[in-house]
Amino acid sequence: MAPPAVRKIIHIDMDAFFASVEQRDAPELRGKPVAVGHGAARGVVAAASYEAREYGVRSAMPSVTAIRRCPDLIFVRPRFDVYRAVSQQIHAIFAEYTDLIQPLSLDEAYLDVTANRKGLATAWATAKDIRRRIWEETGLTASAGISYNKFLAKLASDHRKPNGQFAVTPDMGAEWVTTLPVKRFHGVGPVTAAKMNRLGIETGADLRDKSLAFLHQHFGSAAEWYHAIARGEDDRPVNPHRTRKSSGSETTFRSDLTDVAEIEAGVLGQADSVWRWCETAQRFGRTVTVKVKFADFRQITRSRSQSAPVRTQEALREASLTLIRGVLPTQKGIRLLGVTVSNFPSEDAEAELPLLGGAA
Repeated sequence: MAPPAVRKIIHIDMDAFFASVEQRDAPELRGKPVAVGHGAARGVVAAASYEAREYGVRSAMPSVTAIRRCPDLIFVRPRFDVYRAVSQQIHAIFAEYTDLIQPLSLDEAYLDVTANRKGLATAWATAKDIRRRIWEETGLTASAGISYNKFLAKLASDHRKPNGQFAVTPDMGAEWVTTLPVKRFHGVGPVTAAKMNRLGIETGADLRDKSLAFLHQHFGSAAEWYHAIARGEDDRPVNPHRTRKSSGSETTFRSDLTDVAEIEAGVLGQADSVWRWCETAQRFGRTVTVKVKFADFRQITRSRSQSAPVRTQEALREASLTLIRGVLPTQKGIRLLGVTVSNFPSEDAEAELPLLGGAA
């Protein structure tokens, strides 16, 4: 029997998508620090331009914190109808190259181009052509990662951002991973990365040196995943039909939150992030869960199920606020906040990755 064909997978990630759309449509914003979101006291940053990121402004950050970091920050109200329309343009381009498209959000997706519908010489040429088409048709830039599996493709798309691409070939994948800090690995959030660092795991090489038994002892069910990715291994296919049981978002903050307004703004930021997925996927759940991790690493969740699905952003925000207010005020600082919507009408879902840690 012939060996199975090596997959050719591209991860496309738009560059600062929401903010870039606003800068495209309002030339006076170009070159300036821009945040998409509500600048009010309880507002949060939905997206930040690269100029704003230079000041440390990030998505899901409370607006008051963002303004402290960048006093000249310009807030622009989000226009999700415009972002969805642009996303549809981008996905229409993807569909010309492959049927195997797995969207992750409005602005990123995996593409399996092994079949080479366009007859281009390499996956590198395919990614370059897709990025050219996106620029010509939308006026926006995208970055691409090309590799033989999804884990490496996603890592690679960050390697030449913005407006670049990087390939990790089969003969370099396993060794390339060893050179990277574990905090860059998809699925390793700040808390997990810090735990790994305390255990002497700073790089992919350090992670590869740990036995599976050691990883089981310290990371439980995630051990097999860490053991595999430290070797550049990931067998997950690009699945265009993946159905999710839930949609969740969580963030670990650089410093613990103690102010009630900042805590509430943090929860609203996670709720807004979840809502973007729900609205795009047109899937609405009945159960809202808020996750809180305190400074001492004690973790709690609070959930509420309703008789009908949550179908508006305001309803999701209100439910999330009600749940977080049930644990406020608190004497302990809060290091992580998360919001999840679940209990969709259809529950025939498959999980792609365990939730291994919060995003920075």
